[in-house]
Amino acid sequence: MINRVVLVGRLTRDPELRKTQSGTSVCSFTMAVGRRVSTQGQPDADFINCVAWNKTADLMTQYLHKGSLIGLEGRIQTRSYDNQQGQRVYVTEVVAESVQFLEPKNAQSNYSAGSQDYGMNQGFAQNTYTAPAQNGYNQNSYSNPVQNTNNAFDSTFNANDSLDIASDDLPF
Repeated sequence: MINRVVLVGRLTRDPELRKTQSGTSVCSFTMAVGRRVSTQGQPDADFINCVAWNKTADLMTQYLHKGSLIGLEGRIQTRSYDNQQGQRVYVTEVVAESVQFLEPKNAQSNYSAGSQDYGMNQGFAQNTYTAPAQNGYNQNSYSNPVQNTNNAFDSTFNANDSLDIASDDLPF
């Protein structure tokens, strides 16, 4: 069975940090993820509820806020609980196993709430934190941001230049 989720989008609100009774950090947040197909010519988005645990939760609440562009890899989880009225409530959410900060720290001042640009990482490396092994997840570590001086998109290829590709080299 496969249960993998990969999302890129913006936070719709500041991440909300809580602690469990045992002191484990848990962070709840919602991502706005743009759709390729829009309804009636208008851009459309899905709003995905997500949760992050431990150090990922701490780092998200420390460095991210409403409008931050992030990449997330995780899994879908369903759970249920009884609310104060005694009714059973079912929740479907994405559990973040790896979160990438896709903007430099100062880029948020340039973001306008009306922008629909879910653009690519432009010339900088992203902050990446992968959650430590929890319930059998993979284990990686935090890497500090690094200024990327080699941008693959800076090559001087001109539309008038021709490519020397033989038809035998094509995979189709």
